[in-house]
Amino acid sequence: MDGSGTPASRLEAQFAFLNEADRLKSVLRATTLVDGSRVENSGEHSWHLALYALVLADHAAAGVDINRVIRMLLIHDLVEIDVGDVPIHSANGLAHGSATTMAAEQRAADRIFGLLPSDLRDDLRAMWQEFEAAETPDAIFAKSLDRVQPVMANLMSGGGTWTTYNVTADQLETRVGTKIARGAPALWDWVKVKAAAFFL
Repeated sequence: MDGSGTPASRLEAQFAFLNEADRLKSVLRATTLVDGSRVENSGEHSWHLALYALVLADHAAAGVDINRVIRMLLIHDLVEIDVGDVPIHSANGLAHGSATTMAAEQRAADRIFGLLPSDLRDDLRAMWQEFEAAETPDAIFAKSLDRVQPVMANLMSGGGTWTTYNVTADQLETRVGTKIARGAPALWDWVKVKAAAFFL
């Protein structure tokens, strides 16, 4: 749809996207709530990450635009509506970061962002791609928060998915720690001390 369409057609497209985004609340993740009572859904995860960005903004590198980071985090997992959650420590089904998973996510991004008027489609699709590439300061910090939030949930819930997937300290360091440290080194320094106690 063209961004210059009639107000009615533009609004129809905006609500079509928002109604589709509601489906993210039905996508269950591997990570539990911090109290361990149940798994979180991807809508809850996205909201929590936006709050992480707001509260932990002082850990961002100079020049990071926290408002952009929040926007990025609110949309970063919309592709899970089609693809589902692919746990970083899972060895079953689709592999996290594999070519198959990335291709499926690209198709999902085309479909979901394609519901929007063209100006919003292009803006949000580009922001999602920026997060995935994790090359800009904003995306690097956003990706760090996306990795640290499940770590905190696992710590608070007595191991959570680390126990489920038999995660080792080395796996946590290589799969998660390097990404956190890249964008928020002080956060990883603090978290890895807490995590070390679990892996003793």
